[in-house]
Amino acid sequence: MTTEQDRTLDAVKTAIQMEIDGKEFYLKSSRESRNELGKELFKSLAAEEDIHRQKFVEVYEALRSENNWPVIILQPEAGKGLRTLFSRAAEELGSSIKAAATELDAIQTAMNMENKSYDFYKSREEKASYEIEKSFYQSIAAQESRHYLILLDYYEYLKDPAEWFVKKEHPSLDGG
Repeated sequence: MTTEQDRTLDAVKTAIQMEIDGKEFYLKSSRESRNELGKELFKSLAAEEDIHRQKFVEVYEALRSENNWPVIILQPEAGKGLRTLFSRAAEELGSSIKAAATELDAIQTAMNMENKSYDFYKSREEKASYEIEKSFYQSIAAQESRHYLILLDYYEYLKDPAEWFVKKEHPSLDGG
């Protein structure tokens, strides 16, 4: 008979594998990117996925040895530095960048991965037995959501850099 502990451990193992897969995908995408912005963004996302993996390993080990959900601190600012990195690099590169179809495909794949991770973590939050477990899943889901939004921003930038700058700069025409 499968216990709640077994189901929780299985979910954490799934999360660990998702984060490993995400990191590998981002590192591969970084190597294959044709522009520095993509290379840096994908490397940074890989590093964030590795941090998530490490946190899940801590959870897994604590659940196995102490049979209790541990207190794990997630930095609330995690992921926010990615937006700054992207914004700074986009400003430096300007609106002349061209994206290869493979880069756009990689971003779409990454966005789908982040959505699936977010959905998985939100479902685990709903099934959480402990408030600390619920809080952990909320935090990690929020970080995955930020990753998605950064990737969406990057995608829109690559699809139409000039339009992206218009949206971000909010230019206005005045009659005077």
